[in-house]
Amino acid sequence: MEQGERVLHSSSFGAAAVAYAEHRPDYARAAVRWALEPAAGPRVLDLGAGTGKLTTTLVALGAEVIAVEPDLRMLTELRRSMPDVRAQPGSAEAIPLPDASVDAVLTGNAMHWFDMAVAGPEIARVLAPGGILAGLWNLMDDQVEWVAELARIGGSAAIGPRDTPSSWRAETADMHLPKSGVGIRFGSPEQAEFRHGQRRTADSLVATITTRAGVLVMPEREREATLDRIRAFLARTPETSRGEFTLPMLTGVLRVRRL
Repeated sequence: MEQGERVLHSSSFGAAAVAYAEHRPDYARAAVRWALEPAAGPRVLDLGAGTGKLTTTLVALGAEVIAVEPDLRMLTELRRSMPDVRAQPGSAEAIPLPDASVDAVLTGNAMHWFDMAVAGPEIARVLAPGGILAGLWNLMDDQVEWVAELARIGGSAAIGPRDTPSSWRAETADMHLPKSGVGIRFGSPEQAEFRHGQRRTADSLVATITTRAGVLVMPEREREATLDRIRAFLARTPETSRGEFTLPMLTGVLRVRRL
């Protein structure tokens, strides 16, 4: 994705902040535990925190969380739902924290929006030596037949190339987790997947899809045509046509240690 396109997509979420808070899934708790497992202490930066989906799980696990989010509309939703969490504006490329001030930096469905050439050294700056950087992504489980068909019908803009386990490859680590830079070094990345699920109805799954960047930036006519195809598919599919169902998901994690 080109720089301009990435900025357009990453800045699209604020317009859907309320829907994002309502419909986006949380993260598998086991995945968050695994991401934090090597961290030396409880201080965690949730970077690109959005409306607080990952923040909520971090707090539940006892972490001392600082949430940083560039979009003020998303940040407002986070502060509304979690008033006791320290939450402030900032970005991965300009983190408003002192040097070596956190034991781990976690990002939920956000690292692919970062300019890692700038964000990598900045993340390393705020991490204590030996600190952990981990990216988490919620992935639709396209090894389930009906989910694979949904991905085919909805297309990558609606479902997302990163939202299917079949595209979860080791090269993602090379793309998003820098192993070296000016004055810094990260160790070799590790990755793992954890089963997850979200209770949905056909309507609420469509609402979830409308919060994806690829859909938010679509021309209106194309967006409605895509959503109509998805609605028709969900209405005729036995697994999704009769009220509530569990959307099969995985939470994929990539983690790396600051050396």
